[in-house]
Order: sequence, then structure tokens, then C-alpha cells
Amino acid sequence: MELRDLAMAIAIGLGTLGPGIGMGLIGSKAVEAIGRNPEAENKVRTLMILAIGLVEALAIFALLVVLIIRFL
Repeated sequence: MELRDLAMAIAIGLGTLGPGIGMGLIGSKAVEAIGRNPEAENKVRTLMILAIGLVEALAIFALLVVLIIRFL
């Protein structure tokens, strides 16, 4: 196992751990908000989807870092 392989594993592992936790927190807080105020469901859902998209961009960035490590 090369050092490059270890660097790729750490980069993708830590790079997806944060967004995974973030998506879970976003989802749980959105469900909690809808439970407290059902009339705001559409607004909460829209903001939740936007936030999840932004968090997912971090995981994609981690994948790009891994690809750079792999091919350079």
C-alpha cells in the first residue's frame, strides 16, 4: 500500500463524513420544524433541499481532491 492510497482513503473518508453528518442534522431539524409548524412545510422543504445541495458540494469537492491525488 502506497502513501498515496492512504491519502486518498483519508481524504474521501473525512470528506464524506462531515457532509453525511450535516445532511442528517439538516433532515432532522427540517422534520422537527415541520412538526412544530406544519403550515411552513413548503418553505422548510425548499430551504432543506437547498442546504442539502450545498452540503453535497463538499463531498464532491472531496472526491475531486481524491482524483487529483490519484492522477497527479
